Amino acid sequence: MKIAKSNQAKAGAKSQSLAGQVAIVTGASSGIGAATARELARRGAQVVLAARRVSELEEQASKISAAGCQAFAIPTDVTDPAQVTRLTEQTLERYGRVDLLINNAGIAWTKPFETISTEKIIQVVNVNLLGVILVTSAVLPGMLERRHGVIISVSSVAGLMALDPLYSATKFGVRAFSLSLRRELAGRGVAVSVVSPGFIRTAMSRNFRLPMPGPELVARTIADLAIHPRREAVVPGFYRPFIEAEHLFPWLGDLVIRQSRPRIEAKK
Repeated sequence: MKIAKSNQAKAGAKSQSLAGQVAIVTGASSGIGAATARELARRGAQVVLAARRVSELEEQASKISAAGCQAFAIPTDVTDPAQVTRLTEQTLERYGRVDLLINNAGIAWTKPFETISTEKIIQVVNVNLLGVILVTSAVLPGMLERRHGVIISVSSVAGLMALDPLYSATKFGVRAFSLSLRRELAGRGVAVSVVSPGFIRTAMSRNFRLPMPGPELVARTIADLAIHPRREAVVPGFYRPFIEAEHLFPWLGDLVIRQSRPRIEAKK
């Protein structure tokens, strides 16, 4: 009996392992990206951390390395095609392949739309949506050549419910891109998933006085998807009934958003 239980434990541990896998995580200098890089490394992946903030990025990579795992930082602006190409090339030079791509880089913006400058609109769209497309485009050919790979993009509950004109537009776009790409790549060895977090305790949400889980919950979900890919995950799961209700009764969503908006604005 003890031997059987031991074998089951070993099989379970192996099924959760990412040993030997090479992963790129964008937006890895803090929040969900940093937590995901740590979780993937803890499960055995060789992790390439990419983000614009150099010192924070290198600090995260150093912490992972100090814990006995493999991590490498490559400062990258995902909106710059040249830097995205460099990210891919340096990863291939170091590890020879990319098995996992986690598109996490993103910025939030919840000011009234009429107050947002053209420059800010372009920045949010470029980081949140164009960056996902550019990095995926750079990494995908190698995955298809090897007929092996997993691409996971971080959208948002705001990509399932219309909550903010600019931010929701980009996250709806990330979700549409991911699900369409999943269909296009079916049967070609590359899995595509999308993760839609709700309010998570990160720097982006520091002004919201709401009970929120930490980014580690999303990181574990992403790592599980890397091992057992599926179409989509909403994190935390308790958002699902609200999403379904909003889709069935959009007028109810209109009412809730109108009532909650003044309170949200007051807390910023």
